[in-house]
Amino acid sequence: MSYDPSSIDLISNKPGVYMMKNQDGHILYVGKAKKLKIRLKQYFAKSGDEREMIPFLIRQIANIDTIITPSEKEALLLENTLIKRHKPKYNILLKDDKTYISLMINHKHKFPMIRLVRSLGKPKPGNLHFGPFTNTLAARHTLDIMSRLFPLRQCSDKELVSRQRPCLLYSIKKCVAPCVSKCTKDQYDKLVTNAISFLKGNSKEVIASLQKEMEKASNDLAFEKAHALKRTIKQIEEITFSKKAVVQSTLNDLDAISLYRQATEVMLVKFLYRDGRLIGSEHFSFTDILQTDEEIIESFLLQEYVNQSSYPKEIILPTKPIQSLEQLLQEATNTKIHLTTPLRGEKLAILKLAYENAKELFIQEKSQETLLDNILLEMEEKLRLTKCPMRIECFDISCLSGDDLVGSMVTFTNGKYDKKNIRFFKIKTVQGQNDYASLEEILMRHYSKCKENDDLPDLTIIDGGKGQLTSALKIFDKLSIATVDLISLAKEDSKHTKGITRERVFLPHTREPITLEKNDKVLFLLQKIRDDAHRVAINFQRKQTKKRVLKSSLDSLSGIGPIKKKALLKHFGSVKKIKEASQKDLEELKVLNRKDIELLIVFGSLDK
Repeated sequence: MSYDPSSIDLISNKPGVYMMKNQDGHILYVGKAKKLKIRLKQYFAKSGDEREMIPFLIRQIANIDTIITPSEKEALLLENTLIKRHKPKYNILLKDDKTYISLMINHKHKFPMIRLVRSLGKPKPGNLHFGPFTNTLAARHTLDIMSRLFPLRQCSDKELVSRQRPCLLYSIKKCVAPCVSKCTKDQYDKLVTNAISFLKGNSKEVIASLQKEMEKASNDLAFEKAHALKRTIKQIEEITFSKKAVVQSTLNDLDAISLYRQATEVMLVKFLYRDGRLIGSEHFSFTDILQTDEEIIESFLLQEYVNQSSYPKEIILPTKPIQSLEQLLQEATNTKIHLTTPLRGEKLAILKLAYENAKELFIQEKSQETLLDNILLEMEEKLRLTKCPMRIECFDISCLSGDDLVGSMVTFTNGKYDKKNIRFFKIKTVQGQNDYASLEEILMRHYSKCKENDDLPDLTIIDGGKGQLTSALKIFDKLSIATVDLISLAKEDSKHTKGITRERVFLPHTREPITLEKNDKVLFLLQKIRDDAHRVAINFQRKQTKKRVLKSSLDSLSGIGPIKKKALLKHFGSVKKIKEASQKDLEELKVLNRKDIELLIVFGSLDK
């Protein structure tokens, strides 16, 4: 049943939010409007909303709910809340689990350290954070530069107080070894001050400070120290001035946001300028988006900037935002951020560059998708499948000397590894090493649920030969699964040298396997799928073995219950370290009594 547009006449013309729902009551799209009735009528008018995807949305609408708000500002806030809560199909939605990488200096410590930290949303207060960095590689590169210019400690607080001699970092001049008093407190504090100043972009002040220190060292005839300071100054000058960034600007801290779209497909790019330099970029790809460009950017700003650890002074945008958006953003971040839409000059040039990057990324992504689509179509033809394998599931069995038998399943969707759909299986009904029976067990468990939920893949791949394929067929017959293609994949001559030997693909009810040559694109994708399944199974099996070994070793200690075992492992990290622990070490654990400590000392002496 489609929506009756005449119902819009009953809707208020005040500011508010509208939710378009299908006949099942699921929210398809959330929007905001300064005047609800006028905005909604535009969707259904012949000359109203000209977006080519609107007719596609209109055909799915069965009902429209509205919520009136005091102003457009409140409508924007409510729209953002509803998008995050209901996750409508045709609105953009950023992941809530996004983490930020930054450099952290615990400046309140007696001997502060500098290290990389990853935080979900805003980092905990009390330390200085510099970032966020767009990727780990860039962050590690910056940390390496910092450790050469300002050799602060990188060790833990425990190592700092317990070391008897300096570590290797001191020898390679990446730490001044405050742990063994190789520098004075004043010297270390000077390094910390310069490091913080440098990270804040005040390189000229740092150079001036180092030059004064170098001149003093030279006057005091401390030529080795003066030479070291001169080398540091030269390194800073090279990093700051000689090695120019790809794009430089006379502007200070700002972010530039632009997007490129084709119909409902959107690529959004965010440039980060700090101290007049382009330090990195991020891109976000969205599909099935019905929001306008302005609405996309508004939603992005409210979702992206609320939980960051640091903020730019200005964000430049390709479209003019509503007046209340800047105020909302400032209230949410507790920071003064200006939103501007440049019409000329350097800022407009930056926006154009961001747009060109968005367009290029869009083309690259679509080209990659086209390439994968072609490979999947080729796979359908070469392997004689009944349909194009858009969703592939691959199973593998792993064991070690017949113990800890486990299975794994990986999923590839549209030719790409689907991390959300990994499955692990502990073999419950099979005794000893029996790959066929183990495979039958996990397939029965998995596909019983899949069939019940009507959630079957296009293709199932079994790691193995004809025997494994026969076992899989047996389960498919029991469950009456006829819509899923099934194959097994085996190395020629059972060799496991990836990419050197040819692969054999076994098909149901076919005597001879299909042999794929080593330069075949279909082969490379099949290998990747099978190798990922094998990797996942091996890692899971190792974890299970480790748990069993730990459990069996500690279970031999009568009187040490689950809570105490957990406390011991958490404190010492391994059974080996528990055995090596002294009486004094054990006494630090308050959960242990005198008898427990005596028992653990005997336990540790058994291997000596």
